[in-house]
Amino acid sequence: MKENTEANTEPKAGVKAEPKAEEELRRLREVQTESRKVFDGVLLHVRQDTVRLPNGASSIREVIRHVGAVCVIPVTEDGGVIMERQYRYPLDRVILEIPAGKLDAPEEDRLSAIRRELREETGYTADEWIPLGDFHPAPAYSDEYITMYLARGLHPGKQALDEDEFLDLYTIPLAELVREVMDGRISDAKTQVAVLKAARLLGL
Repeated sequence: MKENTEANTEPKAGVKAEPKAEEELRRLREVQTESRKVFDGVLLHVRQDTVRLPNGASSIREVIRHVGAVCVIPVTEDGGVIMERQYRYPLDRVILEIPAGKLDAPEEDRLSAIRRELREETGYTADEWIPLGDFHPAPAYSDEYITMYLARGLHPGKQALDEDEFLDLYTIPLAELVREVMDGRISDAKTQVAVLKAARLLGL
């Protein structure tokens, strides 16, 4: 009997085939019918919107508008990563994070922004910058997206922290950071994502 080597491309019962993006948008999109400003701060801008759902009903969406952010995994020649420990007021904790920062303006070039943040926070500059992609840390209530980079060819220099910025620097092996992420000891989302992507890229 001849063996059928063709892949079965039929979707399983109850599972939808992957739709086209425009089809998904038509079926699932929520349409704004009203919008009001709730809060306009230095970092965050909050709006409360009324939307029409796909079934015609109405609902409320509270949305945080964010200027955008960047972060970086700075990897040394021996596989260490320059990390920061700093106090985060909303958590009332000191946590371990990779270097990161917000854009000065929505249109700011993201590579230029992370070069600045790495130099100011750690003193380091880098010869090689590898994009690791973008991610949305909280798409249910914020439009913020963070662009991630891996930096290599590091050169130490002098920090230039802001007056209200306090942090300690550590060099931790990337392999150890992967274990800490998988063990739940690193809670920061951008650090989790960037550490695992960098490890995959570098073959760890």
